[in-house]
Amino acid sequence: MELSITQPDDWHLHLRDGHLLETVVSHSASNFGRAIIMPNLKPPITTTAAAVAYRDSILNALAPNSGFTPLMTLYLTDTTSPLEIKQAKNSGVVYAVKLYPAGATTNSKEGVTDLFGKCMPVLEEMAEQEMPLLVHGEVTSPEVDVFDREKVFVETVLGPLVQRLPQLKIVMEHVTTLDAVKFVESCQEGYVAATVTPQHLILNRNSLFQGGLQPHNYCLPILKREIHRQAIVSAVTSGSRKFFLGTDSAPHDQRKKECPCGCAGIYNAPVALSVYTKVFEEAGTLDKLEAFTSFNGPDFYGLPRNTRRIKLSKTPWKVPESYSYASGDIIPMFAGETLEWQPSSPI
Repeated sequence: MELSITQPDDWHLHLRDGHLLETVVSHSASNFGRAIIMPNLKPPITTTAAAVAYRDSILNALAPNSGFTPLMTLYLTDTTSPLEIKQAKNSGVVYAVKLYPAGATTNSKEGVTDLFGKCMPVLEEMAEQEMPLLVHGEVTSPEVDVFDREKVFVETVLGPLVQRLPQLKIVMEHVTTLDAVKFVESCQEGYVAATVTPQHLILNRNSLFQGGLQPHNYCLPILKREIHRQAIVSAVTSGSRKFFLGTDSAPHDQRKKECPCGCAGIYNAPVALSVYTKVFEEAGTLDKLEAFTSFNGPDFYGLPRNTRRIKLSKTPWKVPESYSYASGDIIPMFAGETLEWQPSSPI
């Protein structure tokens, strides 16, 4: 069995920098035409000049004629200025701004501490410039249970933000709960959308503990109950234009995952398309796969759809146990396991 679809894009990708970047970028470039690049480096990408420099380093790490286009983002802070948003828009290389609530996830300590108190002028400028806000949708209060952080964020931050600034385009990234799905579905199309990862479509929180603690299944937002996974699958496979592909692929050195205080993040770039296809096949909706992977994202961002195509063949293949780089190894999602769908290079 074989499918031919328009080449997908990845609307949520971590490439890191240095040797990690040089190793992982080809895994995304081999399948995706474009990707929204996350800005949570050390130090974070908070200015247009830094975004341009980071883009140059990504392009330098790519193979010649790869055809892959990095779409850059800025890291929102309490002190980001409206002028910076104007400069970002005029640069032609920055496509969105990322909101990390301070302390929410990897490299987020410089994130926002008071969105409504400190960031409204910037958000208003973003709405004026039609610059999307990409949201890591979790509160960080220690009083809130880790499994409820997304639900509370929707109730206390995202809902009020949409009411206060309805013209701002917002992507709720890596949605993980029925609550987030219902919220996105209730919003006006074209203004609020969501990305969905492979892991949140195919794993539930049991995957963290089966056979012992599984550090390579630890990500943020954390995996949730089966009822939430099923809600996300239903939303994605329904054909709704409000949901699109965003892997949140996040490479970490094996030693930083398998340690007393392991990093959050799943490296799924090599397997993402295989997993997405499996989910749609199991739902009996392969006819809706192409819109999710290749149409909904660029349509939301106001960008043209890709012209190249890729083939997905139902050909079993084994995921490598690891990928080596200059400083160590990266363990991919489903390391050593056999997957059923294999993507080809774009043509």
